[in-house]
Amino acid sequence: MTASTALEPKLEGPRPHRGRGPRHGLQGSPLRPYAFLSPTLIVMLVLMAVPIGMVIWYSFQDSAVTVPSSEFVGLEKYRQVLGDGTFWKATRNTALFAAISVIAHFVIGIAFAMLLNSEVLRPVVRAVFRTIFILPWLFTVAVVAVLWRMLLNPNGIVNYLITTFGISGSSVEWLSDSSTALPVVTFINIWCGYPFFMVSLLAGLQGIPKDLYEAARVDGANVVHQFFNVTLPQLRPIILSMAILDFIWTTQQFALIWMTTGGGPVDATEMLSTYTYKLAFSNYDFSAASASAVVVLLLSMILAILYVRQQRARD
Repeated sequence: MTASTALEPKLEGPRPHRGRGPRHGLQGSPLRPYAFLSPTLIVMLVLMAVPIGMVIWYSFQDSAVTVPSSEFVGLEKYRQVLGDGTFWKATRNTALFAAISVIAHFVIGIAFAMLLNSEVLRPVVRAVFRTIFILPWLFTVAVVAVLWRMLLNPNGIVNYLITTFGISGSSVEWLSDSSTALPVVTFINIWCGYPFFMVSLLAGLQGIPKDLYEAARVDGANVVHQFFNVTLPQLRPIILSMAILDFIWTTQQFALIWMTTGGGPVDATEMLSTYTYKLAFSNYDFSAASASAVVVLLLSMILAILYVRQQRARD
């Protein structure tokens, strides 16, 4: 090979195409994002949309599920449910149960969060307290229900303590007395639910700039003024979001009520969830149960809309 030949450019064939392939199918189509979402959309359709549609359809029928061919009765089942005194008692109990629980969750949660966020406690002590305070949140509802039923048993530790120290002359039927059942299950729900607020508010407190507190102290603000003028305004978006979300969850509470009182005694702890369940699986009136479920769905949707609007305003 001569030198001139070696310096001549080497002829090459066409290089293989390394870029994107030709656009075909859904490539570049506006339907392409929906193709990626289709598995999730199908699952949501099968597990959510179809059952909800079936429940709405059953609410307009008479003797749905229990007979081969049921009759369309329109809004009759809704009139039956809305005209039932037990339904309104369950609604009142649910609203009272949820409202007190959410308020107590916030008060206890922010108190413990501020304690764990303060510099008064040493790091080791704060770690121990964090473990203790979050324990109720780690238990399942079944464990919580069984635990408190044992503690509140007529022969349980709670009655032993109140009789030993002379607080009461006899044992109290905490879950069987209509005057104490609702406050007791509300207390149990507060006990097992406050860590949700505590953890979220603790994260929010740790995100508040220290400069704000230093500026407040320079202006002469004491601890109380700092709390109401610095801490609460900074935590306001988190508090509103959590309060709405917790209220939605609490109104849907079923397992705790069912495993402690079953809605009794004499409907003292009847909730919308237990009322609907009894219509379906105790009275076998699936049409009325469907109508009650649709009413609960509408109420939940109102709360969900408020939550979404609050989240958008926060963003």
